[in-house]
Order: sequence, then structure tokens, then C-alpha cells
Amino acid sequence: MEIREALVELGVGDDTITADDRERLDRDGYVRFPRLMASSTVEALRNRIGALMAEEQDRAGLEVHQEGGTERLSDLINKGSEFWIVISHPRVLAAVAHVLDYDLQLSSLNSRNALPGQGLQSLHADWGRRETPGYQVCNSFWLLDDFGPENGATRLVPGSHRGTQLPGDVMEETSATHPDEVVLRGDPGDVVVVNSHVWHGGTLNTSGRSRRVLHGYFCRRNQPQQLNQQQYLRPATWDGLTPAQRTVLGVTHLP
Repeated sequence: MEIREALVELGVGDDTITADDRERLDRDGYVRFPRLMASSTVEALRNRIGALMAEEQDRAGLEVHQEGGTERLSDLINKGSEFWIVISHPRVLAAVAHVLDYDLQLSSLNSRNALPGQGLQSLHADWGRRETPGYQVCNSFWLLDDFGPENGATRLVPGSHRGTQLPGDVMEETSATHPDEVVLRGDPGDVVVVNSHVWHGGTLNTSGRSRRVLHGYFCRRNQPQQLNQQQYLRPATWDGLTPAQRTVLGVTHLP
């Protein structure tokens, strides 16, 4: 199945996102969709993440990345059908498709929880210096807790995706505050789609609260995935997904 056909089957059409949504993605590099997930969905995702953290413990996140001061999980597509919303929701897929010119596949699906007193990241882009037209990567943040300046929410530099510089080109210390940065604010159930060429990074969680988020990370279909979905594919996952979802995942058969 071709990706455009898969997206149509999953409900993506010309009017799935608004002209204002597309303008925000082009101008600022991100757009927030408030309350895209029902409260029951948020609770199911929280519960599943908690169960996986208890089960995997010091192995959590090993498939992709472990990070001090955070709780991370990886390969979530294979760890519960609750997570398949990330490769199915038409508004999110439409926003990602707009950024990536309808040439997309899931690169990885991870979770991150910045622990109290931890979580600060340097400003960075998820792609090196952009030397050719078009964007290569796009992320979606699925908020499972409140997001704000007190609990380690992501900071962004709006419009930075449109240039060719990286944070280190203009900042002596990339962990410092950028004069143009904004800190994402949102509620559980919100989803923020971010062009991953935008400069961004986690902030310090100065609260005593959790800051759980799913990262549904997408790339173009000719790019290597952060986690090779075909290699990691489990039979139960293959059996449960529709052909359209398998196409978005970038898998063609069982290993």
C-alpha cells in the first residue's frame, strides 16, 4: 500500500487540519491540538507506561536511548495496542504529512518522564545542518501530564527550522536560555506536532510532579528509522495492525 493511500484510509484529507494549523507549522514549526486524547485514553497510557517501567526497570529504554534523570521507554508500538493511536490519529498524521510532504513513516515511539530536579537538555535539532530543501523529521508530543515551566516542559525557538544554522553556531552555551525560546504549555490529552528541525530541548523539572510524554517521531520513507520497526516487529503487533497502520509503521512482513 502506498503511503498516500494509507493516510486516506486513516482519515487524512485536505481539510483534516486547518489553514491556520498549516500556517503555524510553516511559520513557527509547531502546532498544538488541545485535548486530542480522551481522558480514558490518557489514563490507559499512563497505566501501561507504569506497568512497563515496573517490568523493565534498568532495561527501560535500551532499544533506543537511556538518559540520566529521566524515565524512558522505547519500542512502544510492540508493547501495547494503547500506543497505536500514534500511527492512526488523522489530525496528527495530517500535520506530520504537511511537514514531510506526505512522505512519512514512524521512526520511533518512546516515552520520557523528566524526574524532579532533572531533565534539562541543551537546545538541539533532531537533524544536522539542513543543506537541501524540505524537512526530514517531525515529532509529535502526546502529553500525559500538565506541561509548563515548572515541570520540565519542552522549550522551542519558533521559526528556527527555517534557517540553516544550529544552536551551537550562535550560542556559547546551548543549555542556556535563548532570548526567543518559548516553553510549551498544555494539558493531559493535548498533542503538539513539532517540525524536528526546530531548536528544542527539555527544561528542568523543578516541581515534584511527573512530566510524562510520548514521542511519536516520524521521518521520510527513504531515511533510516531511529528504531528499525521491521526488525523489532512482533507477530501480535503485525496481526493487530491494519494494512494502513502497517504502511505508516514502515513494515511489510513479519521478520
